[in-house]
Amino acid sequence: VKEIGFPVILRPAFTLGGTGGSIAYNVEELKDKLETALKTSPIHQVLLDKSLIGWKEYEFEVVRDKKDNVIIVCSIENFDPMGVHTGDSITVAPAQTLTDKEYQILRDACIEIMREIGVDTGGSNIQFAVNPENGDFYVIEMNPRVSRSSALASKATGFPIAKVAAKLAVGYTLDELKNEITKHTPASFEPSIDYVVVKIPRFDFAKFPEADRTLTTMMKSVGEVMAIGRTFKEALMKAIKSLEMDRYGLYIPSIAKLSDEELRNAIRTPNPDRLWHIAEGFRRGFSIDEIYELSYIDRWFLYNIKQIVDFEKVLFERQLDEETLRQAKEMGFSDREIARIKGMSEEEVRTLRSSYGLFPAFKGVDTCAGEFFAYTPYYYSSYERPYYHIDGTVLIDED
Repeated sequence: VKEIGFPVILRPAFTLGGTGGSIAYNVEELKDKLETALKTSPIHQVLLDKSLIGWKEYEFEVVRDKKDNVIIVCSIENFDPMGVHTGDSITVAPAQTLTDKEYQILRDACIEIMREIGVDTGGSNIQFAVNPENGDFYVIEMNPRVSRSSALASKATGFPIAKVAAKLAVGYTLDELKNEITKHTPASFEPSIDYVVVKIPRFDFAKFPEADRTLTTMMKSVGEVMAIGRTFKEALMKAIKSLEMDRYGLYIPSIAKLSDEELRNAIRTPNPDRLWHIAEGFRRGFSIDEIYELSYIDRWFLYNIKQIVDFEKVLFERQLDEETLRQAKEMGFSDREIARIKGMSEEEVRTLRSSYGLFPAFKGVDTCAGEFFAYTPYYYSSYERPYYHIDGTVLIDED
């Protein structure tokens, strides 16, 4: 501890979901939390790690075969910076804020790690912490197996990691396995993603009123939802609706009643409602830089949240004409949320949308971004603007 300094991360050995893990900011906290961590570990061992709180966190799903063919199935970025368990953080796939150079460096590191650790066949989840100031990185965790993140990556890309890993284990190589969606390309082709996937964790603190709502390195969520959209904003808004918590956007009345100081403290402290606290901060005129200094959430994510909040004002002030309604739907606003902002009923908004001919289109998840014919894709809905001819007419079907 004298060498690495405080705060220090406590990681009990052989536990799942960060159980027993915590952050100690001084000697007194370390003594208390170390006792709990030692009891949690089945072998009574605890790793004390240097704190990287505030750094950005990324995950890579990697698959290797016996001939040393290695592919990156998916990159995943955590919305929350280091200090929050990845199971409790909003995550986005593919990673949105890595530069191409940073991505290639981490990709090469993944391949070297697979070889060095000795994962001869199968999938692994590798997690990195990246310094947003200079790009320095640490490897913070590796799961040499199919994990919770593998299930998310499989659903996000259409690449069946567990199934492929099982076949690699009995001797197949990636180039021998066919992509079951395209039926022509081999499994050695890395999936190509032309959409954005957002995962939001589901908490249930209402059933545990005495539990600490602060999010740390120990996982507290009880489930999660995943949504797919053409943009981060659309996928985020769709995921919020899927939580089944009677939330349909970025506004919560109880949060609107907080004082500015209470709001700043809520943004500073990781908690299940921080996304909505940030949105309320933008409504009150907080700047992106101010919220970044409080939360260390990447400015790109904050900019997108601000765009959603700013469009709430546009919806409130404008007449709900076809173009305004189209923009709202493309951004992921639900009919119910639009109705709340406009003081209308949900049925009135739906009727108006139908009169404008605004209906969702369905896009495919096919592992190849439409480059090859897909036999068994699955689909997600989107209100993405249709294609237009040069003369302005809508292109529906060339045939």
